[in-house]
Amino acid sequence: MRRALPKLAVLSVLTAGAVALSSGAALAADTEVPEPDSFTSMFTVMATPDMVVGTNDQPAPGQPGASGTFNYRINSDEEIICYDLTLRGVTGEYQSPARTATHIHEAQPGMSGPPRIAFPNPEGEGETRTSSGCLQGPFTTGVMANGQDTGTGFSLRQIEEDPAAFFGDTHTAEYTAGAVRGQLTRVPMGGVETGAGATATAGDDAGPAVTAGAVGAGVLAAVGAGVALARRRGARS
Repeated sequence: MRRALPKLAVLSVLTAGAVALSSGAALAADTEVPEPDSFTSMFTVMATPDMVVGTNDQPAPGQPGASGTFNYRINSDEEIICYDLTLRGVTGEYQSPARTATHIHEAQPGMSGPPRIAFPNPEGEGETRTSSGCLQGPFTTGVMANGQDTGTGFSLRQIEEDPAAFFGDTHTAEYTAGAVRGQLTRVPMGGVETGAGATATAGDDAGPAVTAGAVGAGVLAAVGAGVALARRRGARS
């Protein structure tokens, strides 16, 4: 017994260490982190109630008069996504089976699909709610499908490869299918010229061309944020 006890003690320590490491890995998911020094891509979403789709892939009512502007900056090398989310006219309590009610889902336009990233819900008094920060994967959503979290195995490179296959939305107790929704659109990293109907032809690294007049203020806001970031970095260097 005297000889067995040390072995049991060592085994207990190793087991506890393994549990601690496992817990640490779980806690590391969806970690709020500082903004990285650079980004590999930028995207925007103009979310509207008419784009909401139910789980049966049929149009579902969103909140009338509501809108959302979701801007995302991605560093896929570090698996970091920075977000600036603004909701206007979205009222009532948030509600979702996921950990939060504001997500990026994977699905084509007019289709439903699983959440891949859950963001802190925009908050605020009055007409406008906002949320901003940076998250680092691995990502979890709290929604289980086929025995695993719908964020399992997801990589930000999947967004970069096919942004139109993803959409941003937010859900409330009254509009459970979504208060507003919109597909992701790539924002050229170099920016766009301003002015009515301005068009930017993106390079190979920036993705397809983006028409500022068609995409609207969300793209210009995201581009402006990118330009400001570049200026700040230049000032620091």
